[in-house]
Amino acid sequence: MARSQNSFIKKQKAEKKRKKKAEKFEKRLDRKSQDSSGKLEDMMAYVDEFGNITTVPPEERENKAEKKKDQQQ
Repeated sequence: MARSQNSFIKKQKAEKKRKKKAEKFEKRLDRKSQDSSGKLEDMMAYVDEFGNITTVPPEERENKAEKKKDQQQ
């Protein structure tokens, strides 16, 4: 009886290992399929005057604000 239990446990471990390997493979494919440019501009984050994190550089925000003021005048 102990012999059959050992083989059953071995089969369970092997099946668990196969499932884990398949999941890792799927995750790897998902990561490869996602577009990640890795460009520095895409990874940059800026802090505005209020302490909020944004992706827009400060120069662009100032230019947009100036354009709005010019249009109002």
